Amino acid sequence: MSNVTANKKVYMPVFTGLCIALCVVLPMAFHAVPDGGKVICPMHIPVLICGLVCGWQYGLLCGLLGPLLSSLLTGMPPTAMLPSMMLELAVYGVVASLMMKAVYTKNIYADLYISLVTAMLAGRVLSGVSKALIFSRGQFSLLDWATASFVTCLPGIVIHLAVIPTLIFALVKAGLVPPRYPAKKEVSHE
Repeated sequence: MSNVTANKKVYMPVFTGLCIALCVVLPMAFHAVPDGGKVICPMHIPVLICGLVCGWQYGLLCGLLGPLLSSLLTGMPPTAMLPSMMLELAVYGVVASLMMKAVYTKNIYADLYISLVTAMLAGRVLSGVSKALIFSRGQFSLLDWATASFVTCLPGIVIHLAVIPTLIFALVKAGLVPPRYPAKKEVSHE
């Protein structure tokens, strides 16, 4: 049993707090580049990781508090974008976690990618629907949604799909996250 499993009641809130802090710090670094936040979507990374590692409750909390604290402390995202972004990121955290609980292909890569892609699509769809029906009613088109959700941030999507599984594997290797498919111990036939 790893230390993570033994101390889950302490580990999960601490890891979530770290992810929420990264939701503030990462965008600051990427907003130094023109349109870096819109293109890379750096806040999505810690929320998705939190959902994958800690569970849906923590992913939800990270998805809601990360952008809220970032907006309060740095002004990013702007207040007008905050509600739809909180919804999108909350969906990322919840769906990533639920998919990791539901999908067992016996291949960690497949599990991660199925969970990530599903969460990223669900968050983007719900964000678009919420903007079209609530937050930007009458001013938000299907073209606006497709452009913002898939074209502008395509480099970010590629980076997320490359970086997040790599970070998860690094956390597992460091013993900070329990392995999904523990290696079977060889049985001695002496």
